[in-house]
Amino acid sequence: MEFIVEKIGMSRTVGVPSVPVTLLKIVPAKVCEIKDENEKRALVAYAHGKKINKPIEGMQKKYGLSKEFNRFAELKVANSEAGDLDVTPLNEAKKVKITFKSKGRGFAGVMKRHGFAGGPGGHGSRFHRAPGSIGNCEWPGRVMPGRKMPGHYGNKNITVNAEVLEFDPDMGVLVIKGSVPGSNGSLGKVRIVK
Repeated sequence: MEFIVEKIGMSRTVGVPSVPVTLLKIVPAKVCEIKDENEKRALVAYAHGKKINKPIEGMQKKYGLSKEFNRFAELKVANSEAGDLDVTPLNEAKKVKITFKSKGRGFAGVMKRHGFAGGPGGHGSRFHRAPGSIGNCEWPGRVMPGRKMPGHYGNKNITVNAEVLEFDPDMGVLVIKGSVPGSNGSLGKVRIVK
């Protein structure tokens, strides 16, 4: 089963030893239609932002949704028919896979992006934060693919395995052991493993 979640932030449990946890809020969603009965894949609508256009309005009219449900995704669900998304499988969930977009850090150099050591910091050196030698000699006469170089760092989908400590069905909050990629307030996906 899959769920769309919003990262609230991090906290700690009260007890000895205290465990760092990440709090994820289940985004309320509605199952529009079941696409595949065997695999339980369904079209799900959820609310995010104020985006609205003609195709979204058409989908809302087709499935009888209110204006706030303006985003659509295909998820594996526990529902057998259209209606509110069933979150009861989270009560028994112990392990989950969580997918979030990591924090974007823009264009970064090799020291920040790949952890290169860099050169001497003192005066007289002309090699401080540069990558150093990157190429080969006359043959093959080009930079080989996969070379660690400066470039866009972060803002990629990252999936991590995580352990569920607790689920509060009234508040719709999932307590995950440890940290989860992404910034607070960002949306991601949780998939129950077992």
